[in-house]
Amino acid sequence: MEIPEILIIGAGPAGLTAGIYAARSGYNVAIVGKGIPGGQVTQVREVENYPGFAEPVNAFKLAKAIEQQTRGFGCAIESGEATGLTCTDNIIEVQTTLGILKPEALIIATGVEPRQLCVPGEQELRGRGVSYCAVCDGPLFKNKEVAVIGGGDSALDESLYLSGICSEVYLIHRRDQFRGTRIAEKRVRSKKNIHLILSSIVTAIKGKETVKAIEITKRKDNTRTILPVSGVFLYVGSVPSTQWCRSAVELDGHGFVKTDDRLRTNVSGVFAAGDVRKTYLRQIVTAVGDGALAAMMAHDYLAEKH
Repeated sequence: MEIPEILIIGAGPAGLTAGIYAARSGYNVAIVGKGIPGGQVTQVREVENYPGFAEPVNAFKLAKAIEQQTRGFGCAIESGEATGLTCTDNIIEVQTTLGILKPEALIIATGVEPRQLCVPGEQELRGRGVSYCAVCDGPLFKNKEVAVIGGGDSALDESLYLSGICSEVYLIHRRDQFRGTRIAEKRVRSKKNIHLILSSIVTAIKGKETVKAIEITKRKDNTRTILPVSGVFLYVGSVPSTQWCRSAVELDGHGFVKTDDRLRTNVSGVFAAGDVRKTYLRQIVTAVGDGALAAMMAHDYLAEKH
């Protein structure tokens, strides 16, 4: 792999947009990302709040369009993963599964990963009824009963999606009110086969070969009940994918990359964009905005450097 002038780690909306802007500025640019380009966008069914579309747009098609646009400007997209980062004497060295790369500027856009519930049975039954992606695995549970755990927009939206596939959907949230948007909650409450179980937590996932049931504990009185389900979909938050760079760049207490208003990290020539950085809102539209800004800041850095 040719060593790029600007290296982008992460192929989600932030990374792909950074690739567009950096390549259009005339730089040799490469993106290294694991999985399908598009990041978490590819794990939802449709997007209805991205500007420019009067009707909800298929999420996979949106991600594919951004990918094709990125490649069209000559930006290389490689399948791989960063494993380490060293920054000494203004030299950036990124350890990846493709080898060691030494770009002149680096944009961190590795996004986030689903937070685990950390209850008995979760790891043992992962991929055998425990899922973090309704779009990926929902069709496997056609006409079956499933549980969705969480109270944000992801949990609400994916409950709606599953309600069109599964016979019954149990939406379990630890609080008595949802954190998602009112419009999503209104839609959920209008579905007859979505059942709300509030002020409750899942304390165990049961089954030997596959998921058979979940244990639910009421928070008010600690009473426990067993709910038979065939699948469990977890949407209890996200954790940043920063294990590979934590020794080089400054992170906050939750592991997100700290940046200034120009998306610069504490390391010269290293920038961060999208969900991976410390920011209030994490949406596709904010990620692409970050990607554009990070690329132009990298351009300014290199122009001044040379």
